[in-house]
Amino acid sequence: MILTLKNKYLSASIHSKGAELQKLVKNNCNYIWEVDTNYWNKTSPVLFPIVGRLKEDTYLYEEKEYQLSRHGFARDYEFSVIHQTDTEAVFSLTHTTETLVKFPFEFELQISYSLNESCLTIGYQVKNLGISKMPFSIGAHPAFAISNAFEEYKLCFNKIERFESYLLENDLFSGQTKTIPSVEECIPLEYRLFEEDALVFKNLLSSEVTLSHLNKPIFKMDYSGFPYLGIWTKDKAPFLCIEPWLGLADHKDTSRKIEEKEGIQWLSSKSNYTCKFSIEIY
Repeated sequence: MILTLKNKYLSASIHSKGAELQKLVKNNCNYIWEVDTNYWNKTSPVLFPIVGRLKEDTYLYEEKEYQLSRHGFARDYEFSVIHQTDTEAVFSLTHTTETLVKFPFEFELQISYSLNESCLTIGYQVKNLGISKMPFSIGAHPAFAISNAFEEYKLCFNKIERFESYLLENDLFSGQTKTIPSVEECIPLEYRLFEEDALVFKNLLSSEVTLSHLNKPIFKMDYSGFPYLGIWTKDKAPFLCIEPWLGLADHKDTSRKIEEKEGIQWLSSKSNYTCKFSIEIY
């Protein structure tokens, strides 16, 4: 099922499978890329209950081994709609017998979408319904359409940064870093930046990033409250993913114990965690 929100500025279409944003349209222009399976088969998956890859796709909890594929399972399940107006919708996913085999915790994940003038806000609420403390990560993975030459675009941040990217090797952190070339607060885009996988920033001072084409701003993302940011594309692909994360892939030397995992969050019994980010179209 596809649900569409609309105001006089924007429309947003969300698929109930994965509560995945598929279109964000202003003035008849869709800012989310349209799937081409030659490159990638997603538009904006939610990453839950992990972000990135686990070593050998496994983790240890209370000395028992569990299996989770990269980015978790929420993107693969049908969400129910628990609230809807013309400009707002809330989707919900709860634990099942199947998820408990992979992730032995009782949870509810709510994903909200809200339009306000030319801004879409996406909110996450994680609820621990069980009696034990629950580990989790969550993240966004929206892919934005690139309709002109990739090298004509740049990413500009709201603070001056030293852009140190943490390198991945076979989807795991290698312990190495590299400095990404920048001009003041902006990263000029080129495909070779992504030859070794995504750019991953852990310590940015900024809370906002703007994608510009030929110095003209296209949209601004506010990712306040997310400590990590991933930037990713594939060679010659007509999209760019800008990904606020609350969690990270494993390090290659991980113990695989979930309590030792970098970036893991812990939620007390019967507690909630909320976070949000927004996309403002210019």
